Amino acid sequence: QVQLQESGPGLVKPSQTLSLTCAVSDVSITAGYYGWTWIRQSPGKGLEWMGVIFYDGSTFYSPSLKSRTSISRDTAKNQFSLQLSSVTPEDTAVYYCAREMDMDEFDYWGQGTQVTVSS
Repeated sequence: QVQLQESGPGLVKPSQTLSLTCAVSDVSITAGYYGWTWIRQSPGKGLEWMGVIFYDGSTFYSPSLKSRTSISRDTAKNQFSLQLSSVTPEDTAVYYCAREMDMDEFDYWGQGTQVTVSS
């Protein structure tokens, strides 16, 4: 059973960088043809796809967040990370990591982690 677990600070100050990590177990993030994604859900809004790092290390970001988003990975630890810079209160959301089988098709999700941007 593939498991994903997000971790990181629950509170970030405006203008700072939000950093989250997703630890993956029972499957290598370099295996297969999967993408490893970050998705968020702000209060009262739908899910927003943020970006993906593929099995080969290549990345792709949402155009609306591209200038502030970076996704990286640590293959030795089998985990991948999200950095979102220059955060504002509008970045307050539950952040999820997930495995993407195909475009907009996700088969495994983390539980999600609440991140609040506030001074």
